[in-house]
Amino acid sequence: MSAVEYRQHRFSAPPGSTEVLLIRHGESAPARPDRPFSLVDGQGDPELAPTGVAHARAVADRLAGEGLDALYVTTLRRTAETAAPLAARLGVEPRVEAGLREVHLGSWEGGLLRRKTAEGDPVAVRLRAEQRWDVIPGAETNEAFDARVAAALDRLHGDHPDQRIAVFTHGGVIAAALARATGSRPFAFLGSDNGSLSQLVLAGPQWILRRFNDTTHLGGGLSQAPQGLT
Repeated sequence: MSAVEYRQHRFSAPPGSTEVLLIRHGESAPARPDRPFSLVDGQGDPELAPTGVAHARAVADRLAGEGLDALYVTTLRRTAETAAPLAARLGVEPRVEAGLREVHLGSWEGGLLRRKTAEGDPVAVRLRAEQRWDVIPGAETNEAFDARVAAALDRLHGDHPDQRIAVFTHGGVIAAALARATGSRPFAFLGSDNGSLSQLVLAGPQWILRRFNDTTHLGGGLSQAPQGLT
């Protein structure tokens, strides 16, 4: 009688689930005190920096052959600019999902968060310590932000059962989604690299994390430091 063998389990997505590739936009233009970012619905809307354009091309090279069923961007142009090379390669028009735009930073919009963080502002220190966005005056609460991110991803799951989609979005959104999937602290996944790839499988109330901050396509070895928001 031959010996019975049991191979290690390989992941298989549940029937009806949606594979979501979350791509953080490429690096955006630097913030300057004398030139605040233009605003869209009250949120900073910088364009991609030249390095961010290179990130976008690398993402297109990585994902062009991955059998994507749809591309999504947010209302902020850095996501659309990052998706553009891949959309051109695939001949598809990205759809807009406003619910996956970045967290609203209240009075620190327009690039001020970067300056306050760099200067060690006491509120920026509290932000990290308490892991709450609304320590910033007028900023979106964690609860409101998490709810709109979850609702948007639930909509995409409902629209794309048994499909793979790419969502070009923001660092805060990725952090909120992965925290929900894993039950982690709010900022545990904050700081993904620009142009990086994270992967969720949405199966109704079950969200399964499969990948975080994959930067293989960007070169340069392992990531050395987390990247700032916006």
